[in-house]
Amino acid sequence: MPHPYLDGLNPEQRLAVEHGIGTTAAAPALLVIAGAGSGKTNTLAHRVAHLLVDGADPRRLLLMTFSRRAASEMGLRVERIVRKAMGAQAGVISDALTWAGTFHGIGARLLREHADQLGLDPAFTIHDREDSADLINLVRHELGLSKTESRFPTKGTCLSIYSRCVNAETALEQVLGGSFPWCAGWAAELKQLFAAYVEAKQQHCVLDYDDLLLYWAQAMADPGFAADVASRFDHVLVDEYQDTNRLQSSILLALKPSGTGLTVVGDDAQSIYSFRAASVRNILDFPGQFSPRATVVTLDRNYRSTQAILSAANGVIDLAKERFTKNLWTDRATGSAPHLVGVRDETDQARYIVERVLDNREAGSLLKQQAVLFRTSSHSGPLEIELTRRNIPFVKFGGLKFLDAAHIKDLLALLRFVQNPRDRVAGFRLMQIIEGVGPASAQRVLDHIAAAADPIAALAEAPAPPRAAADWRDLVTALQDLHRSAGWPAELERARLWYEPHLDRIHEDAVTRRADLIQLEQIAGGYPSRERFLTELTLDPPDATSDQAGVPTLDEDYLILSTIHSAKGQEWKSVYVLNVVDGCMPSDLGTGTSAELEEERRLLYVAMTRAKDDLHLVVPQRFFTHGQNAQGDRHVYASRSRFIPDRLLGLFERVSWPRVSAAAAAAQRQGPRLDIGARMRGMWR
Repeated sequence: MPHPYLDGLNPEQRLAVEHGIGTTAAAPALLVIAGAGSGKTNTLAHRVAHLLVDGADPRRLLLMTFSRRAASEMGLRVERIVRKAMGAQAGVISDALTWAGTFHGIGARLLREHADQLGLDPAFTIHDREDSADLINLVRHELGLSKTESRFPTKGTCLSIYSRCVNAETALEQVLGGSFPWCAGWAAELKQLFAAYVEAKQQHCVLDYDDLLLYWAQAMADPGFAADVASRFDHVLVDEYQDTNRLQSSILLALKPSGTGLTVVGDDAQSIYSFRAASVRNILDFPGQFSPRATVVTLDRNYRSTQAILSAANGVIDLAKERFTKNLWTDRATGSAPHLVGVRDETDQARYIVERVLDNREAGSLLKQQAVLFRTSSHSGPLEIELTRRNIPFVKFGGLKFLDAAHIKDLLALLRFVQNPRDRVAGFRLMQIIEGVGPASAQRVLDHIAAAADPIAALAEAPAPPRAAADWRDLVTALQDLHRSAGWPAELERARLWYEPHLDRIHEDAVTRRADLIQLEQIAGGYPSRERFLTELTLDPPDATSDQAGVPTLDEDYLILSTIHSAKGQEWKSVYVLNVVDGCMPSDLGTGTSAELEEERRLLYVAMTRAKDDLHLVVPQRFFTHGQNAQGDRHVYASRSRFIPDRLLGLFERVSWPRVSAAAAAAQRQGPRLDIGARMRGMWR
C-alpha cells in the first residue's frame, strides 16, 4: 500500500522504516548504521510512527534514548507524522507512548513495579551522584579508611571506580589497572569499602544511579522474570546504541533474545564515550548475536556537509581497523576543501581563528553559526584570552570556562591579593585554601590586617589560625616572596609551586588541573606585568558552562567553544578544530591500547563531521607539553596528527599562517644580513 507520509524519505531510510512491517513472517533484528548528518532521528521517528499506523499498540512499544528531552521530542515528532498519516483518528500519540524514556528511567519504573519480587522496598529512594559520594564517604570513615597513613582515594574517586566496575561488568583489579593505576595498591580496601557501601544502601533503602541498571540486568538474568518483562513489549527501539555499556546490552538481549521486534540505531564511527564505560563492541558485534543475523541498513547520505568535507572525513575514518563500511556522500557538491592550517604556536592559532571568525561575521555568518572544537577543555585557554581581549562573546560547553575553574580562580586569588592586599574577596578565597582555615578564621585575619600600612608585613606578624599548622607559614612566605617580586612572569611560577600541594589535596583530578596552571603560566608570558595581566583578566565572563551551559545575557550573538564530546549531535556552518597534532589528537593519554587509539580517531571524525560549509583543522608547529618529558615542562615542536597521514593530504587545502612571501620566509630563516666588510672600511673613515 502507498504511504504518502513516507515519501520524503530516501531509499535507505525507507528501507529501515519499513523493515518487517506489514509482513506475516517474523523479521530479524534491525541495526541501522546512521552516519553523521544522515537523518537518524527522522528515520527512527518515522519507524515508530509507521509501526503505530500499521496497528502496533503504543503501550506495548519500548523506546529508549539517552535523555528525557530526546524521548519527549521523539514522541512529539512521532505524533506529527501519525497525524499526517491518520488525521483525526490519530489521538494523542505522545501521551500513549508510555514506555519512552532513558535506560535509567525505564529501569527505575520496572524495579519499583517489581520491587516485592526483587526483594526491594517499593518506597526506595534514588541517590544522585553527590548523595552517593556522601554515603560512600560515610562508609569510608566508618571503616577507618579516611585516616590511613598514606592518602586513601577520595570519595569521588571511590565512586568512579565502583561505577566503572558495575557498568563495564569488569573486575576491580582490571579497572584499577586500566583506568585508576594510582589506586592499584588499595584493591583489598576498596573491595571492603564497596561491600560495606552496598550493605549501607540496602539498610537505608536506597539505590544509586548505577543500581538502576545493575538490578535490572541482574533480574533479567532470571529466565522467568525476563520472560515476564519481555512479554510486555512487542517492539523495542534504542537510539545511540554505540553509546551503551555492557549492562545495557545485556538488558536488551534479555528483552529480545531472538531479535524479533528489536531495532537499534547508531554509528560505530561516533562511539567516543568509553570513559563512561560505553563499549563500541556492542554495536560492532550486534548482527552476529542473533540467528538469523540482524539486518543491517546503512544511512550514508549526508544532509549536512559539503562533499569536500565528507571526503576528508571519510578518508580519516577509512583508516580505522574495524568498522561498518560506510562512505558519507551528499548532493552538495560545491564548497572548498577543508583547510589544514599550519601556525607557529598556540598564540598564532588563537589569532588565526579569531581573524577567520570575524571575517565570516563580516560576510554574514553569525558568531553562533561558528564553533571551535577541542579534545580537552584546557586546550582553549589561549583562545579564550584572545577572544576576551578582542571583546568577542563566547559560550563554552564541556567543562568549566577556563578562567572560572576553581583551581584557576585559586591561583588568581593569590596574585590579586599580592597586587592589592585590601581585596577582601581575594584574601577570603585565598586563606580558605589552607586546610583548617574556615570562613571565621579567614575573616579574623583580614580584620587584623585591614588598618595596617603594610598588610603583607602585618599578616606575617598576625597569629596563625589555630588549625592551620605549617601550611600557614608557607602561605605567608609565598606572599612575602611575591610582594618583593621576582619579576614577571616568574612570579606566576612561584605562585604555582605554592599552590600545587593544595591542588593535590583538594582535587582528585589534579594531573589534568595542573596542566591548566601551566597553560596559565604560558599565557602570562604575553603580558608585560602582573598588573596588566590581572587587569585584562578581571572580566565578567559568561556563566560557567557544562552540557547545559547558559549564554551571555547581554549579547544576542556569541561564538561556540566546545569539547568534541559535547559537540556530538550538533552542527555549525564553520568549524575550527584546535591542536590537530600528536599529543593532543590523539591525546598522549589515549594511545595506551589499540582500542583507545581507535576511539581518538573517531573523535577527530566526529569533530570534522560537525561542519556544514567550512572546516579548519589547525596544526601548531610549536606546542607546550606538561608532564610528558624527563626534561620537564617545555615547548616542543609538534607533528601533524597521525590520523592525517601524507596519503590524505590531497583531500585538504594546506595553508600556512601568517602568510609570508618566499623571500621573506628565507630572510626569516637566515636572519639579518651583516655586511662586515663595510663596517671594517668605515672604521678608518
